[in-house]
Amino acid sequence: MTDVLEFDLGPVVAEQPDPVLFATVSGAHLYGFPSRDSDVDLRGVHLLPVDALVGLREPDETRSRMWDRDGVEMDVVTHDLRKFVRLMLRRNGYVLEQLLSPLVVHTTDAHRELAALAPGVLTGHHAHHYRGFATTQWRLFERTGELKPLLYTFRVLLTGIHLMRSGEVQAHLPTLLGQTEEAPAYLPDLIAAKAEREHGPADVAEARVREDVERLHAVLDEAQRSSALPDAPAARDALHDLVVRVRLAGPGGGAQG
Repeated sequence: MTDVLEFDLGPVVAEQPDPVLFATVSGAHLYGFPSRDSDVDLRGVHLLPVDALVGLREPDETRSRMWDRDGVEMDVVTHDLRKFVRLMLRRNGYVLEQLLSPLVVHTTDAHRELAALAPGVLTGHHAHHYRGFATTQWRLFERTGELKPLLYTFRVLLTGIHLMRSGEVQAHLPTLLGQTEEAPAYLPDLIAAKAEREHGPADVAEARVREDVERLHAVLDEAQRSSALPDAPAARDALHDLVVRVRLAGPGGGAQG
Protein backbone atom coordinates (compact mmCIF):
# COMPACT_ATOMS: atom_id res chain seq x y z
CA MET A 1 0.00 0.00 0.00
CA THR A 2 2.86 2.39 0.70
CA ASP A 3 4.90 1.70 -2.48
CA VAL A 4 3.45 4.81 -4.09
CA LEU A 5 5.31 6.95 -1.57
CA GLU A 6 8.57 5.76 -3.12
CA PHE A 7 7.85 8.28 -5.89
CA ASP A 8 9.18 11.76 -5.19
CA LEU A 9 5.86 13.59 -5.02
CA GLY A 10 7.22 16.61 -3.16
CA PRO A 11 8.04 18.52 -6.38
CA VAL A 12 4.48 17.99 -7.60
CA VAL A 13 3.20 19.77 -4.49
CA ALA A 14 5.81 22.51 -4.82
CA GLU A 15 4.71 23.21 -8.40
CA GLN A 16 1.17 24.19 -7.38
CA PRO A 17 0.42 27.91 -7.96
CA ASP A 18 -0.93 28.51 -4.44
CA PRO A 19 0.19 27.19 -1.04
CA VAL A 20 -0.93 23.60 -0.39
CA LEU A 21 -2.31 22.83 3.06
CA PHE A 22 -2.21 19.10 2.51
CA ALA A 23 -1.71 16.52 -0.20
CA THR A 24 -2.47 12.83 0.14
CA VAL A 25 -2.65 9.82 -2.14
CA SER A 26 -6.14 8.59 -2.95
CA GLY A 27 -7.50 6.15 -5.53
CA ALA A 28 -6.48 2.53 -5.87
CA HIS A 29 -3.34 2.96 -3.73
CA LEU A 30 -5.48 4.16 -0.81
CA TYR A 31 -8.15 1.53 -1.45
CA GLY A 32 -5.62 -1.28 -1.31
CA PHE A 33 -5.84 -2.63 -4.85
CA PRO A 34 -3.34 -0.76 -7.05
CA SER A 35 -2.11 -2.36 -10.23
CA ARG A 36 1.43 -2.27 -11.53
CA ASP A 37 0.36 0.44 -13.99
CA SER A 38 -2.06 2.37 -11.75
CA ASP A 39 -1.83 6.14 -11.94
CA VAL A 40 -1.08 8.22 -8.84
CA ASP A 41 -4.12 10.11 -7.58
CA LEU A 42 -2.96 13.08 -5.53
CA ARG A 43 -5.67 15.02 -3.71
CA GLY A 44 -5.47 18.02 -1.43
CA VAL A 45 -6.32 21.58 -0.47
CA HIS A 46 -4.79 24.83 -1.68
CA LEU A 47 -5.17 28.24 -0.08
CA LEU A 48 -6.25 31.16 -2.25
CA PRO A 49 -5.18 34.65 -1.16
CA VAL A 50 -7.89 36.95 0.16
CA ASP A 51 -7.73 39.21 -2.90
CA ALA A 52 -8.65 36.27 -5.13
CA LEU A 53 -11.98 35.97 -3.31
CA VAL A 54 -13.08 39.58 -2.91
CA GLY A 55 -12.72 40.86 -6.47
CA LEU A 56 -14.81 40.37 -9.61
CA ARG A 57 -12.87 37.48 -11.13
CA GLU A 58 -14.02 33.95 -10.39
CA PRO A 59 -11.37 32.17 -8.30
CA ASP A 60 -9.85 28.79 -9.13
CA GLU A 61 -11.53 26.93 -6.30
CA THR A 62 -10.74 23.59 -7.94
CA ARG A 63 -7.64 22.79 -9.93
CA SER A 64 -7.05 19.53 -11.76
CA ARG A 65 -4.28 18.25 -13.97
CA MET A 66 -3.33 14.91 -15.52
CA TRP A 67 0.06 14.26 -17.08
CA ASP A 68 2.87 11.75 -17.37
CA ARG A 69 5.77 12.31 -14.99
CA ASP A 70 8.81 10.07 -15.35
CA GLY A 71 6.66 7.29 -16.78
CA VAL A 72 3.99 7.56 -14.10
CA GLU A 73 0.56 8.98 -14.87
CA MET A 74 -0.24 11.71 -12.36
CA ASP A 75 -3.78 12.86 -11.55
CA VAL A 76 -3.78 15.88 -9.22
CA VAL A 77 -6.91 17.62 -7.90
CA THR A 78 -6.94 20.28 -5.20
CA HIS A 79 -9.75 22.45 -3.82
CA ASP A 80 -9.49 25.80 -2.11
CA LEU A 81 -9.91 25.45 1.65
CA ARG A 82 -13.39 27.00 1.72
CA LYS A 83 -14.72 24.73 -1.03
CA PHE A 84 -13.18 21.66 0.56
CA VAL A 85 -14.81 22.42 3.92
CA ARG A 86 -18.15 22.97 2.21
CA LEU A 87 -17.78 19.53 0.61
CA MET A 88 -17.00 18.07 4.02
CA LEU A 89 -20.30 19.47 5.29
CA ARG A 90 -22.25 18.00 2.37
CA ARG A 91 -21.99 14.38 3.51
CA ASN A 92 -19.22 13.76 1.00
CA GLY A 93 -17.35 10.67 2.07
CA TYR A 94 -14.90 11.00 -0.81
CA VAL A 95 -13.26 14.17 0.52
CA LEU A 96 -13.13 12.72 4.04
CA GLU A 97 -11.22 9.73 2.68
CA GLN A 98 -8.75 12.13 1.08
CA LEU A 99 -8.39 14.19 4.25
CA LEU A 100 -7.83 11.11 6.43
CA SER A 101 -5.69 9.14 3.98
CA PRO A 102 -2.66 7.64 5.74
CA LEU A 103 -0.64 8.17 2.55
CA VAL A 104 0.44 11.71 3.37
CA VAL A 105 2.67 13.55 0.91
CA HIS A 106 2.45 17.02 2.47
CA THR A 107 0.90 18.21 5.72
CA THR A 108 0.48 21.37 7.81
CA ASP A 109 -1.10 22.39 11.10
CA ALA A 110 -4.26 23.28 9.16
CA HIS A 111 -4.40 19.73 7.77
CA ARG A 112 -4.14 18.28 11.25
CA GLU A 113 -6.88 20.60 12.50
CA LEU A 114 -9.17 19.60 9.65
CA ALA A 115 -8.56 15.92 10.35
CA ALA A 116 -9.29 16.43 14.05
CA LEU A 117 -12.63 18.05 13.15
CA ALA A 118 -13.61 15.33 10.65
CA PRO A 119 -15.54 13.21 13.19
CA GLY A 120 -17.75 16.24 13.79
CA VAL A 121 -19.09 16.18 10.24
CA LEU A 122 -20.02 12.49 10.12
CA THR A 123 -23.73 11.71 10.04
CA GLY A 124 -25.95 8.77 9.28
CA HIS A 125 -26.70 10.41 5.96
CA HIS A 126 -23.21 9.60 4.69
CA ALA A 127 -24.70 6.21 3.83
CA HIS A 128 -26.39 7.93 0.88
CA HIS A 129 -22.99 8.87 -0.56
CA TYR A 130 -21.72 5.29 -0.44
CA ARG A 131 -25.00 3.82 -1.66
CA GLY A 132 -25.03 6.14 -4.66
CA PHE A 133 -21.35 5.59 -5.48
CA ALA A 134 -21.86 1.82 -5.33
CA THR A 135 -24.83 2.03 -7.68
CA THR A 136 -22.83 4.05 -10.22
CA GLN A 137 -19.90 1.63 -10.14
CA TRP A 138 -22.19 -1.40 -10.39
CA ARG A 139 -23.82 0.02 -13.51
CA LEU A 140 -20.36 0.52 -14.99
CA PHE A 141 -19.51 -3.09 -14.18
CA GLU A 142 -22.74 -4.26 -15.84
CA ARG A 143 -21.78 -2.42 -19.02
CA THR A 144 -18.12 -3.44 -19.14
CA GLY A 145 -17.73 -6.59 -17.06
CA GLU A 146 -14.42 -5.17 -15.85
CA LEU A 147 -12.85 -5.96 -12.52
CA LYS A 148 -12.05 -2.38 -11.49
CA PRO A 149 -15.64 -1.06 -11.12
CA LEU A 150 -16.63 -4.30 -9.40
CA LEU A 151 -13.95 -3.81 -6.74
CA TYR A 152 -15.01 -0.18 -6.36
CA THR A 153 -18.59 -1.35 -5.82
CA PHE A 154 -17.59 -3.68 -3.00
CA ARG A 155 -15.14 -1.17 -1.52
CA VAL A 156 -17.65 1.64 -1.13
CA LEU A 157 -20.38 -0.62 0.23
CA LEU A 158 -18.03 -2.02 2.88
CA THR A 159 -16.72 1.47 3.69
CA GLY A 160 -20.28 2.69 4.18
CA ILE A 161 -21.24 -0.26 6.37
CA HIS A 162 -18.14 0.15 8.52
CA LEU A 163 -18.73 3.89 8.85
CA MET A 164 -22.34 3.44 9.96
CA ARG A 165 -21.33 0.87 12.55
CA SER A 166 -18.12 2.35 13.92
CA GLY A 167 -18.06 6.04 13.02
CA GLU A 168 -14.67 5.46 11.35
CA VAL A 169 -13.80 6.31 7.74
CA GLN A 170 -11.91 3.28 6.45
CA ALA A 171 -11.25 3.17 2.70
CA HIS A 172 -8.70 0.32 2.56
CA LEU A 173 -10.48 -2.74 1.20
CA PRO A 174 -8.09 -5.42 2.57
CA THR A 175 -8.54 -3.92 6.05
CA LEU A 176 -12.31 -3.84 5.63
CA LEU A 177 -12.33 -7.54 4.80
CA GLY A 178 -11.11 -8.27 8.31
CA GLN A 179 -13.65 -5.92 9.89
CA THR A 180 -16.84 -6.84 8.04
CA GLU A 181 -18.06 -10.39 8.42
CA GLU A 182 -20.46 -10.01 5.49
CA ALA A 183 -17.64 -9.44 2.98
CA PRO A 184 -17.61 -12.11 0.21
CA ALA A 185 -14.87 -14.69 0.61
CA TYR A 186 -13.67 -14.31 -2.99
CA LEU A 187 -12.68 -10.63 -2.67
CA PRO A 188 -8.99 -11.34 -1.83
CA ASP A 189 -8.73 -13.24 -5.14
CA LEU A 190 -10.20 -10.28 -7.01
CA ILE A 191 -7.76 -7.91 -5.28
CA ALA A 192 -4.86 -10.16 -6.30
CA ALA A 193 -6.11 -10.21 -9.90
CA LYS A 194 -6.38 -6.41 -9.93
CA ALA A 195 -2.74 -6.15 -8.81
CA GLU A 196 -1.72 -7.83 -12.06
CA ARG A 197 -3.73 -5.64 -14.42
CA GLU A 198 -5.46 -2.27 -14.29
CA HIS A 199 -8.05 -3.21 -16.90
CA GLY A 200 -9.62 -6.55 -17.64
CA PRO A 201 -12.67 -8.72 -17.03
CA ALA A 202 -13.75 -9.90 -13.61
CA ASP A 203 -13.24 -13.65 -13.36
CA VAL A 204 -16.39 -14.30 -11.35
CA ALA A 205 -19.99 -15.11 -12.23
CA GLU A 206 -22.13 -11.99 -12.56
CA ALA A 207 -25.10 -13.68 -10.92
CA ARG A 208 -23.00 -14.46 -7.88
CA VAL A 209 -21.64 -10.96 -7.44
CA ARG A 210 -25.06 -9.45 -8.12
CA GLU A 211 -26.50 -11.42 -5.23
CA ASP A 212 -23.67 -10.30 -2.95
CA VAL A 213 -23.97 -6.65 -3.98
CA GLU A 214 -27.71 -6.68 -3.33
CA ARG A 215 -27.08 -8.32 0.04
CA LEU A 216 -24.53 -5.68 1.02
CA HIS A 217 -26.93 -2.91 0.02
CA ALA A 218 -29.40 -4.42 2.49
CA VAL A 219 -26.68 -4.61 5.15
CA LEU A 220 -25.85 -0.94 4.55
CA ASP A 221 -29.52 0.00 4.86
CA GLU A 222 -29.77 -1.77 8.20
CA ALA A 223 -26.48 -0.33 9.43
CA GLN A 224 -27.78 3.15 8.64
CA ARG A 225 -31.06 2.54 10.47
CA SER A 226 -29.24 1.36 13.59
CA SER A 227 -26.31 3.78 13.41
CA ALA A 228 -25.43 5.97 16.38
CA LEU A 229 -24.19 8.71 14.06
CA PRO A 230 -26.12 12.00 14.34
CA ASP A 231 -28.44 13.50 11.75
CA ALA A 232 -26.49 16.75 11.35
CA PRO A 233 -22.81 17.76 11.56
CA ALA A 234 -21.65 19.25 14.84
CA ALA A 235 -18.44 20.90 13.65
CA ARG A 236 -19.84 23.58 11.32
CA ASP A 237 -18.96 26.54 13.56
CA ALA A 238 -15.50 25.19 14.33
CA LEU A 239 -14.82 24.66 10.63
CA HIS A 240 -16.01 28.19 9.84
CA ASP A 241 -13.61 29.59 12.42
CA LEU A 242 -10.75 27.51 11.02
CA VAL A 243 -11.36 28.71 7.44
CA VAL A 244 -11.44 32.37 8.52
CA ARG A 245 -8.36 32.08 10.73
CA VAL A 246 -6.24 30.20 8.17
CA ARG A 247 -7.31 32.50 5.33
CA LEU A 248 -6.47 35.69 7.21
CA ALA A 249 -3.18 34.27 8.43
CA GLY A 250 -2.14 33.66 4.82
CA PRO A 251 0.40 31.13 3.52
CA GLY A 252 2.48 31.15 6.69
CA GLY A 253 -0.54 30.35 8.83
CA GLY A 254 -0.60 26.74 7.62
CA ALA A 255 2.64 25.91 9.47
CA GLN A 256 4.12 22.93 7.66
CA GLY A 257 4.86 19.84 9.67
